[in-house]
Amino acid sequence: MNTTTFDSNDLKQFDEPANLLKALSHPIRLCIVRGLMRKKKCNVSYMQECLGLPQSTVSQHLQRLRSTGIVATERNGLEVNYVIADPRIEQIVTILFGEDDCES
Repeated sequence: MNTTTFDSNDLKQFDEPANLLKALSHPIRLCIVRGLMRKKKCNVSYMQECLGLPQSTVSQHLQRLRSTGIVATERNGLEVNYVIADPRIEQIVTILFGEDDCES
């Protein structure tokens, strides 16, 4: 068996994927992402109604998803919509839930 030792530089390649998975690991954030996959874009008010959560809670979860590059915003006048920004996320969520559960 060939064992290879890693130095800290080798481990850095795992930082970004690990951060994406950490951001997805909360049930509310996972639900938000799956909802965005179905609807394609959505504003905070709509998400708040669907989730039955305070606007501030939804905004905090969206901020975490934005900071990791999972979602991005699109402005249409005064309305701000959220969209999936990283196509890898759609692949991950589809694997977790199955294709039928993630389609509109």
